[in-house]
Amino acid sequence: MRLQRYLAMAGMASRRQAETWIAAGRVTVNGQVATLGQRVGPGDRVAVDGEPVAARPKRVVLAMYKPVGYTTSLADPHAEHLVRDLIPPGVGRVFPVGRLDRDSSGLLLLTNDGELAFRLTHPRFGVRKAYEVWVAGHPGPGHLRRAREGVELGDGRARAAGVRVLQRLPDRTLLAVTLREGKKREIRRLFEVLGHPVLELCRVRFGNVTLEGLKPGEVRTLSDEEVARLWRLVALPSEDFGAPPSSSQRRMNAEWQTRKTQTGWNKSWQASRRSGTTSRPTGASGRRFPKRSKPD
Repeated sequence: MRLQRYLAMAGMASRRQAETWIAAGRVTVNGQVATLGQRVGPGDRVAVDGEPVAARPKRVVLAMYKPVGYTTSLADPHAEHLVRDLIPPGVGRVFPVGRLDRDSSGLLLLTNDGELAFRLTHPRFGVRKAYEVWVAGHPGPGHLRRAREGVELGDGRARAAGVRVLQRLPDRTLLAVTLREGKKREIRRLFEVLGHPVLELCRVRFGNVTLEGLKPGEVRTLSDEEVARLWRLVALPSEDFGAPPSSSQRRMNAEWQTRKTQTGWNKSWQASRRSGTTSRPTGASGRRFPKRSKPD
């Protein structure tokens, strides 16, 4: 397998972070400085900054209810509060799957499984993420239709896979919004263009995982069954749980590999990573925001 995937599966980093390490010359294979895209096998000795990469640790996936005011980062000298501060001791190294901006709250997944994180955030796999969003004013049917059809932003077209009204108050509306891929602050920018700025935003679901049972600031470890369902969702075999890849998983993986080959996706994407011109893809439940007083 490719070196960046090997490092991701070893729980060292996300696949993208591993690529930056390789490009910076921090990774060696059998004592030689590695190159991006290099393949490794079971007998190869891989090290990062001179430290050998151990066998793949037990897969860990956490569900966190991120409060407002926390930055989705493990190290940011400019942030007052980091999601790292909420991770329970003894968990080991995990990293966020995608992002929630500082002013948003809700479900954030963290894991040491770089391959799972990569697929959960890649738009190719279209993993659904559900949000409950308070917007200013009262968007009408035309606004909701435009949100579903999409509007042009500076970095491409933004659209909601689904949007519906949950509640109306005199000066604001609560919407259920679903995304299948995510640009930076996509929902906030989308409704800003539509003339109904976001007042509050809470992610309530990521794939098959919800906020159920969590309060702001709390973290829980996903069960083996929940992790296996996430793997099946992105067409990866749940080998650790005794389940071979299904026919649909094999078909999706075959289509994914064929598409990369036909379009030259691998080479162009790796070139864009080296040049720094690519951006990270980030792709309604009954859950509501914590109780709040009605607006004046």
